[in-house]
Amino acid sequence: MKSQRWRQRLLRSTRGQILALLRSENRTVNELAAALNLTDNAIRAHLVSLERDGLVQQHGTRAGTRKPHAAYGLSSEAEHIFPKAYGPLLNHFVTVISNRLTPRTLRATMHEVGAAVAADHLERLKGCSRRDRIKAALGLLNDLGGSARFEESESKQFIHGRNGCPLAAVTASHPEACLIVESLLSKVIGVPAKKCCEYGETPRCCFELARK
Repeated sequence: MKSQRWRQRLLRSTRGQILALLRSENRTVNELAAALNLTDNAIRAHLVSLERDGLVQQHGTRAGTRKPHAAYGLSSEAEHIFPKAYGPLLNHFVTVISNRLTPRTLRATMHEVGAAVAADHLERLKGCSRRDRIKAALGLLNDLGGSARFEESESKQFIHGRNGCPLAAVTASHPEACLIVESLLSKVIGVPAKKCCEYGETPRCCFELARK
């Protein structure tokens, strides 16, 4: 939630306007200044800040009257700043495939998706302890847009969704989508994870980890 508010504030600011302009095409300082009715020095100051944050970088030069002008564009890290419509699209996608598959095949498909996501991270986790794997799993869920924490209670271990689930746009209509996260956690941590999520007006993510 905090990161979402930060993105909203950024996109409403002058720096956000610069990012929006650079998203459509690379631009020079002069072009940005003209588009935003600012001085060249003001634009340069904002670009320095955006470069420091890893959101903007120089992309070649443009011919000028006296000398070439540097052209700026977004870095590969900047795209996550902009809102995406993945939630509604994913919800419709799951609806379509759920109508085409049997419940058993649908569950197997969800597990397969989670395993495929986890496979991208398993090589670097070889030889890691259970605690390190849990930490990596929490980081992965956060990177995917969720917010999770690890808890131990009465000799049991759980991963709880704190403020949001990376599949929240889907799980309200298709709770079987939680199996994606169940499979992902099982593969990354190396022990079975069993979903014990709560659905309804205030859904809560919960996965219990097997002791061994």
